[in-house]
Amino acid sequence: MLKDNLANVESNIQKACTKSGRDRADVTLIAVSKTKPAELLKEIYDAGVRDFGENKVQEICEKYDKLPSDIRWHMIGHLQRNKVKQIIDKVCMIHSVDTYRLAEEINVQAKKHNIIMPVLIEINIAGEQSKFGIGREDAVLLAEEISHLDNLRINGLMTVAPYVEDPEENRQYFQEIMQIAVDIRQKKLDNTDIRVLSMGMTGDYMVAVEEGATMVRVGTGIFGERSYARK
Repeated sequence: MLKDNLANVESNIQKACTKSGRDRADVTLIAVSKTKPAELLKEIYDAGVRDFGENKVQEICEKYDKLPSDIRWHMIGHLQRNKVKQIIDKVCMIHSVDTYRLAEEINVQAKKHNIIMPVLIEINIAGEQSKFGIGREDAVLLAEEISHLDNLRINGLMTVAPYVEDPEENRQYFQEIMQIAVDIRQKKLDNTDIRVLSMGMTGDYMVAVEEGATMVRVGTGIFGERSYARK
């Protein structure tokens, strides 16, 4: 069943790429595996997926050694500064940087491991009080501030758009993220290469792809509903 779900998601991404005149190779599907056991991730891995996203540090740490080493782990959830050191050598990208202090800690830990950590600035594009992320009006300023940190690279932007019944309602937000990316590129900041737009989830990823998403984060569409009961 999971492989059927995956095939459906892949088909939808291709349709959105075709509709918007984009190359399918320019969009990375991140399978969001939060709360799902390692054996289900392995099933999707065996179907060809290599990018997996987790919301919690604990989930990455639990699954990291149980699954193949060529998986690219993405930290997509809110990250506390005191937990950065637990994942700094395990993830390929941190999508959820929304303060200078978090970026500073990532830089410190990356330096200890002699690595350059790719990060995305998380923008709370709709200003929802229930969500993390910096406000759209402060995103460029944050990029300017953290661009001076040598052991991280600002590779783009991330957003979690509102939950809506009609994905068309989120098109405006994806367009705004694209415009903020343009604004930051024009600054020509150090340690900055804005090429990733991580936006679009199970309910709206096709619209996100049409509006320029280079990474979509799909969980329920692949794995089904989250399994909180096992916690």
